[in-house]
Amino acid sequence: PLRLVGSEMCIRDRSKLISSYTMELQAIQNKIYEIRGQKVMLDFDLAEMYGTETAQLKRAVRRNIERFEGDDFMFELTKEELSRCQFGILNKGRGSNFKYKPFAFTELGVAMLSSVLNSKTAIEINRNIMRAFVAIRNYTLQTITSSIEIKELQERIKSLEMANEETLCAINDLSEDTQKSLDDICLLY
Repeated sequence: PLRLVGSEMCIRDRSKLISSYTMELQAIQNKIYEIRGQKVMLDFDLAEMYGTETAQLKRAVRRNIERFEGDDFMFELTKEELSRCQFGILNKGRGSNFKYKPFAFTELGVAMLSSVLNSKTAIEINRNIMRAFVAIRNYTLQTITSSIEIKELQERIKSLEMANEETLCAINDLSEDTQKSLDDICLLY
């Protein structure tokens, strides 16, 4: 009996842990945006997650800018992108106006941040962020795969419908021929 209670507690603790992990992963995924056709996270969201100031994160990036060269690592949002996406609403602390344009970090850029912010917290947060990016990528691939499978099924159904129609026409022709033969037989008697 004691083992069973212990097992139940262990199962409950494990399900709480999984539930907590799922909620954390969902919270991170909600901070991943698509800008310029890339999945990115914004500097102020990352700073909040790392428990640091946005300015401190930006300083660390600027000190190590050679690690972030190229739009495939990081880019600065334009005023047009800011107004179009209305990230000001998301950044409640400063209102809708930004003094400085945010940096947008791609998955590669976020991975590079862990080397720049070299702390245990940054490494742990980066692990979770990488998991979130992978989960989004897997979901996207599953969606694409499902779409392809649905299209293939639709084509198969069309093919079966056409074959069924041809079969019905052939049966109809046979029925007419059979009816004519029966009529001819009846006329003979």
